[in-house]
Amino acid sequence: MLKGKKILLSVSGSIAAYKSALLTRLLVKEGAEVKIIMTEAAQGFITPLTLSTLSKNPVLSDFVKDKTGTWNNHVDLGLWADVMLIAPATANVLAKCAHGVCDNLLQATYLSARCPVLFAPAMDLDMYQHPSTQNNLKLLQAFGNTVIPSEHGELASGLVGQGRMAEPEHIVAFLTSIFAQEQPLAGIKAIVTAGPTYEAIDPVRYIGNHSTGKMGYAIAERLAEQGAEVTLVSGPSKLSLIHPRVNIVRVTSAQQMFEATRAQFDQSRAVVLAAAVADFTPKTVANQKIKKKEGQEGMQIELVRTVDIAQTLGAIKRNDQVITGFAMETQDELANANRKLEKKNFDMIVLNSLNEKGAGFGHDTNKVTIIERGKDAVNQLPLKSKKEVASDIVKLIETKLKGN
Repeated sequence: MLKGKKILLSVSGSIAAYKSALLTRLLVKEGAEVKIIMTEAAQGFITPLTLSTLSKNPVLSDFVKDKTGTWNNHVDLGLWADVMLIAPATANVLAKCAHGVCDNLLQATYLSARCPVLFAPAMDLDMYQHPSTQNNLKLLQAFGNTVIPSEHGELASGLVGQGRMAEPEHIVAFLTSIFAQEQPLAGIKAIVTAGPTYEAIDPVRYIGNHSTGKMGYAIAERLAEQGAEVTLVSGPSKLSLIHPRVNIVRVTSAQQMFEATRAQFDQSRAVVLAAAVADFTPKTVANQKIKKKEGQEGMQIELVRTVDIAQTLGAIKRNDQVITGFAMETQDELANANRKLEKKNFDMIVLNSLNEKGAGFGHDTNKVTIIERGKDAVNQLPLKSKKEVASDIVKLIETKLKGN
């Protein structure tokens, strides 16, 4: 569940800071990307070099990185993280966060963070039980933060009681349980096709289209963020996508796209056919570049139908699978999309109209209409970024998978 998650580990000045080395190691082992903020006091217990080596990222401490005046942007850090984990969280840090004190990089990042924030308190027994500390913990929880309960055991003072920072293994398990709740597609395998196909005429020329793959790539990324294991079958595209739950299979022709998609189809429950696949391909592909001849005024290329990926898969679709198709139209949009929905046995179809400004190939935005099987009403979405459209599509896929 932590694979690919961005975790901002914030270490404050407690003897429990020594545990942050093991905690970092465990998080990285689970596949998380870890960045670390240390307060000045924390560096008296464990060196930044240790945590930098384990996290494979520079450790941040000050607002200004060095004498060059480069800024450690606390706003960017707060936006980057999927979760901010303050471990250990001293009584001092708890009090500052509860009351909005902002005098160091950790505090500024906390106040800027839009992601969930988790506190793992660490202090001596009486400090932990003091009404001020308990009140601060209640305040932080009232703000929507999460407290990982301190554990019972021997403390640095020699006393025995509650106040020990939760063991690193327990913190990792706590994080895992949180992300499991936020990933409704965990355990689901998915296929997404994206981009164009190129149908070779000769070694130099091809028949293709203007698809960039942006919509398909956005859907693949969103599915992975929701926990799915995604195979992205991509036609020729300049795009890249790095996510631990996305495996990109790059193809060129419609036949190659069909073979790659069919190979994963039986084990996949979510299938999104967003690629702009060529309907026809040259019957014969020249081995050498075709040269024009003296006086030649034209050339004829005999075309044959490519395999219909959508119809072939729709014909063998199981009841527990959800197939989402795409239709790009220039006229009679709804009628053509509805025919395609029925003919190819889709569960829903996403209609793009090239008549809509900001929609279609090449744009970072899209304006789509989603038609669901068995529903008379259609869902006409306003112009949105393709990432937002991808999120809307994936939500519908999640709903349909639950119904299966």
